[in-house]
Amino acid sequence: MGLSQQENEGSADRKDTIVDKIKSVGPGAIIAASFVGPGTITTATQAGASFGYALVWAVVFSIVATMVLQEMSARLGIIAQKGLAEAIRDQFANPIIKYSVMWFVIISISVGCAAYMSGDLNGTSLGISALTGGSVNMIGPIVGVIILILGLTGSYKLIEKLMIVFVVLMSVIFITTMLIAKPDIGGILTGMFIPTIPVGSIITVIALIGTTVVPYNLFIHSTSVQERWNRPEHLKKSRWDIYLSIGVGGLITIAIIVTSGTLMRGMEIQSVVDLAVQLEPLLGSYAEAFLAIGIFSAGFSSATASALGAAVTVSSMLKWKNGMRNWRFKAVFVSVILIGIITFMFNFQPLDVLLFAQALNGILLPGIAILLMIIMNNKKTLGGFRNSLKVNIIGSVVVIICLGLGTYSFVTAIQSFLA
Repeated sequence: MGLSQQENEGSADRKDTIVDKIKSVGPGAIIAASFVGPGTITTATQAGASFGYALVWAVVFSIVATMVLQEMSARLGIIAQKGLAEAIRDQFANPIIKYSVMWFVIISISVGCAAYMSGDLNGTSLGISALTGGSVNMIGPIVGVIILILGLTGSYKLIEKLMIVFVVLMSVIFITTMLIAKPDIGGILTGMFIPTIPVGSIITVIALIGTTVVPYNLFIHSTSVQERWNRPEHLKKSRWDIYLSIGVGGLITIAIIVTSGTLMRGMEIQSVVDLAVQLEPLLGSYAEAFLAIGIFSAGFSSATASALGAAVTVSSMLKWKNGMRNWRFKAVFVSVILIGIITFMFNFQPLDVLLFAQALNGILLPGIAILLMIIMNNKKTLGGFRNSLKVNIIGSVVVIICLGLGTYSFVTAIQSFLA
């Protein structure tokens, strides 16, 4: 995003080939696979059905905001070799401020990840159930156990490869579906570049942004890049990974809005599975299977990232070493999954917890973004790789908008809680 001139010092003289760039994809794919979950698919489907192409701009803004914030997070990890949580802890000398911020972040991220875990399991189960005809109530816990075993292996590379596969699957499925639907290109461009907020759409706008710009992804990214890169010349590869992976993730969300806006305008959406019905005239008997694979990919990857996000945040904040190989990291990972399985099995919908998590997320994103901006201007931590003026301006605009939307979301959640 146009940082300091020192960044490219020491980089290789030759230009990376397309193959080199493809090989660079990894940490960014985890972020994309994380935010394109069942919640994003459902929200995007509802946005298209209710408002047509009018809210495509909200996704574009979300993707730009995500790229800006994730680039900072990745740069922190590569240059300082610190996770965001560790950097937040080290930023403050005053113990009262330090531990207040630490525990607020730990509790907020952990509660948020745990509260939405069962929703991710539900989305994954819907996909498998549509393919196999099996019971959703039986499939959910099995999926949870599979994710649990995946985490216990302690293999970051395995998780990264799975996420890349899921992003590719979702890209093929949802973008192909959009093309088959034959949308109005002019209408899409209007919705993309002329922001409007139709009557009754503000909650949907907030939801689209909130499901894309995810606070725990900032913690995951700053840690995961360290598995791959550790020198300034690696920043170029990291940015390529971010722009490609997150750009594809945004394209998937836009494809869902466009498809539902073309085929389902005016329909009341009960579930994302409703989209399969509308695809039958186009895809025939393959419609349900086609969509089911996409829903499964979204649910499985998002559920894995939820547990990973909580574990990464807690372990980095408390300075537990060895990442996924540390038993305490695994304990947090397992705890989040078990909470998701239990709430799913008993069909327990902790409304108060969900509303609390929504309220926390409303203030958490701008709060974390502000902390990230402060850290990224710390000369002691980043030296010549701290934010440039241009990046600070762009980042500040993103923070201000997120703060406004977050405040609205927080107030709405509190009103719902008190109602």
